[in-house]
Amino acid sequence: MNQHVPANRALADRLAREIQGEVLFDRFSRGRYATDASIYQIEPMGVVVPRTIQDVRIAAEIAREAGVPLLPRGGATSQSGQTVGRALVVDFAKYLTRVLEVDREAGTCLVEPGIALDELNRQLKSTGLFFPVDVSTSARATIGGMTGNNSCGTRSIRYGIMRDNVLEIDALLPDGTPARFGEIDAATFDKASGSFGALARDLVSLGAREQDHIRGAFPGVSRRVGGYLIDALLPRNAPINLATLLCGSEGTLALSERVKLKLWPQSKNKALGICHFPTFRAAMEAPQHIVKLGPVAVEVVDRTLIELARDIAMFRPVMEAHVRGKPDALLLVEFAEDDQAENLRRLDRLEELMGDLGFPGAVVKISNPAEQAAVWSVRAAGLNIMMSMKTEGKPVSFIEDCAVPLEHLADYTERLTAVFEKHGTKGTWYAHASVGCLHVRPVLNLKLEKDASTMRAIAQEAFAMVKEYKGAHSGEHGDGLVRSEFHEMMYGRKTVELFEEVKDRFDPAGLMNPGKIVRPPRMNDRTLFRYGPDYAVADFKPALDWSAWPGAGGGFQGAVEMCNNNGECRKLAGAVMCPSYRVTMEEQHVTRGRANTLRLAISGQLGPDAFTSDEMMETLKLCVSCKGCRRECPTGVDMARMKIEVLAARNKKHGLSLHDRLVAYLPRYAGTASKVSFLLNLREVIPGAARLGEWLAGFSAKRPLPRWRRDIFRQDAPVGPADGREVALFADTFNTTFEPDNLRDAAEVLSRLGYRVIVPRADDGPKWHYASVLMMGSAKPRPLCCGRTFLAAGLVDEARTEARRLIAALLPFANRGVPIVGLEPSCLLTLKDEMQGMGLGAEAAKIGEQARLLETFLAEEAAAGRISGPIAKSDSTVLLHGHCHQKSFGVFDAVGKTLKLVDGLKVETVESSCCGMAGAFGYRADTYDTSMAMGELSLLPAVRKAAPETAIVADGFSCRHQIHDGTGRPARHVARILAEAMRNSETSTETRP
Repeated sequence: MNQHVPANRALADRLAREIQGEVLFDRFSRGRYATDASIYQIEPMGVVVPRTIQDVRIAAEIAREAGVPLLPRGGATSQSGQTVGRALVVDFAKYLTRVLEVDREAGTCLVEPGIALDELNRQLKSTGLFFPVDVSTSARATIGGMTGNNSCGTRSIRYGIMRDNVLEIDALLPDGTPARFGEIDAATFDKASGSFGALARDLVSLGAREQDHIRGAFPGVSRRVGGYLIDALLPRNAPINLATLLCGSEGTLALSERVKLKLWPQSKNKALGICHFPTFRAAMEAPQHIVKLGPVAVEVVDRTLIELARDIAMFRPVMEAHVRGKPDALLLVEFAEDDQAENLRRLDRLEELMGDLGFPGAVVKISNPAEQAAVWSVRAAGLNIMMSMKTEGKPVSFIEDCAVPLEHLADYTERLTAVFEKHGTKGTWYAHASVGCLHVRPVLNLKLEKDASTMRAIAQEAFAMVKEYKGAHSGEHGDGLVRSEFHEMMYGRKTVELFEEVKDRFDPAGLMNPGKIVRPPRMNDRTLFRYGPDYAVADFKPALDWSAWPGAGGGFQGAVEMCNNNGECRKLAGAVMCPSYRVTMEEQHVTRGRANTLRLAISGQLGPDAFTSDEMMETLKLCVSCKGCRRECPTGVDMARMKIEVLAARNKKHGLSLHDRLVAYLPRYAGTASKVSFLLNLREVIPGAARLGEWLAGFSAKRPLPRWRRDIFRQDAPVGPADGREVALFADTFNTTFEPDNLRDAAEVLSRLGYRVIVPRADDGPKWHYASVLMMGSAKPRPLCCGRTFLAAGLVDEARTEARRLIAALLPFANRGVPIVGLEPSCLLTLKDEMQGMGLGAEAAKIGEQARLLETFLAEEAAAGRISGPIAKSDSTVLLHGHCHQKSFGVFDAVGKTLKLVDGLKVETVESSCCGMAGAFGYRADTYDTSMAMGELSLLPAVRKAAPETAIVADGFSCRHQIHDGTGRPARHVARILAEAMRNSETSTETRP
């Protein structure tokens, strides 16, 4: 890590004694807080996570007395390096997240700075109001961070930016004085006393003294956020609002404690037009005309972004549905008037305008809210989609904030593209065409000195061009370490001296987030980079195949480095990722924090043996391998797979615990154990047995274990019509051993629908051993296994053995094109995922292509016309919970489609993340509480609210057990619902007069 310095123990000890919140000074924690979403990395002195505002004040006082700089931090999604520094970091995002007041009549709210924008708007939803500064990182961007950054958002053309919507800020001055920054008129100005009164008078005096210079110092574009907003101090007929000066100050002037915001009425209706252009220049010439139609947003997406989005599974359906042909660029134009008829009229005018510009028929109109949201989700992920390139070079953030007047937009983008070409690179364009602020990131490899120098050269040429067009070099993402250096070039020395005067008046000791806005380092100082001059990863042999990525460890390095700290994993609602973070709200337990820890470990920045250390295991302990990040992380960081790699390395060094051994080898002893099920089930009957089991093997005494069955599933002969289409039913360990009725019902459903159901068996001969002869009474080969339990324990070689055995049994079916159908998502989808990463070649790939979950197979067959619905009738209602892996692979929708093959069946879906059981995770004594907390986020409350007659449906073995353990209600596999409906329909038909 850059200039690693041991922690200040005296400072840490005093903080721990005097505040209620968390004090994190260990090396791993400081490493996780050393980066944000920028190119920089600076290890902090330590981290404080305050529980209360009083904690903030105490920590600030202790730091001031020790002469230690302070750095406030929210979601840390800064792309400019605002939230990294050699300082004491104060993390507001865990506890200081309350909405304190909402005044519906005045249209205002008062919030703590750590609340994320999406969470604020969720809490405001019932009021009919919302906060409109809609940054693309809204799921994790905090109001404090947005204020410090002077954030803008997609719809600023209608609603303005943060400076227009922040009314008051209660802040702590660097000398420890609490102060309220807001409107100050002549009367309150004279009455203001103490250090804040003196500060306020000096600031207003500066504005009056320097008004002639200030009025001519800045460009007239709306997207100017660079430097301090000293134009807010200019004399005017209205009161001066000192809160505006703190907007965009990046934590360099004061610590925000509470923020009062202006709220707006929620939009009642919206309409979206997607304008297609054959050339990028044509797209850039159009916004100056489109804005005259009164849109609330005009966003551009270029060809590179379009093609990258098409390659990402979660975005592909949106692109296929709404993008025609192969345009060079798109403009997303949104209208949001209360009258939907007016919005549609404006869409018609947009179509006419496009025709006038020479592009008739080039507008795709969308009035459906769900479809609009899907399109905007692609645009919101624009930055992260760009960062999904699996190459050493990545799109680099340093000039993406430039804003120019609309009449110069086409010339500016064309000239800047030529600059990129001159320097041997290219850029991808997207974002706010409505205000001339386009985000562009040239592709560079900042591990190389020459590319760091190229970055600086491009910046200087770009900013000179922007100045020529009377634009702004810092138009949305702030200054930080990357743009502060260029204020003098853009605004002149006199303006920079005024910035320094403001900074020194607030913070004479220079202890508030130093090095930002004034007196910054050089933007290309590589000692401050995430990949500094000494960055290196020693090669090693990985357990899995990482060859799709570059770097050491067979590509493991490149896979880990895909994390760009964008923080998508910090979202608190919607989809799956990241369930452990949603419970703990800790950087350690979010995908970003884990990826950072891995990167620091493999590059030697956390000391020797960090990769297999206890601290690394604590970092990965609450990763439930939900695989939400595999799909939802726009850069494709698959932490579940990376965890396997760490566990494999750790096993070689430390061996396996009894708990992990019992879980991992379950498929090999399950058949034998079923013969003595009555003995094993006594654990839930004999007093003290569960507690003894917890002590011996780590299985929580609070949780019943799955009940062993003697009547395990076996099907030796095919079932169904002799001439029916073949289906290979993969009987996984869990359903075979613990819930055999699911497999029996699945076979019945398939055979009733005319399929010939065959259960593949291993052809590896009998397993002659003492336990087999004694307990099983025969020596039949044990059932097939996907190897997942071994992977979960890091036993990759054992998993590979199981996979080869599985391939031998399934390959004949795959070669004939026979669908391989399974019931358990985590097992079946292993065939499509982890089995492809174990170096097993084309045979594994062929089996993965044929593998389908039961409901996916049925939905596809129905869509192809090979199943004609309805297949049954029912007047029941089911509440459906999706398994994480179903969501990760984008196959969860198939469950609902399959259930709709039953006429009259009402299907309601739980909006839930991981159930919390996650294989063996929920059974561990040390993770049981976290497991239940995950379930309580949404799933378990929804099940409790469901009517007693509503059937609960969950395809995952773990999910079903979590639901039962947490609510007392049984949950059933979709196969059982379908079989029961078919039987009942048959009975009803037979008894009908």
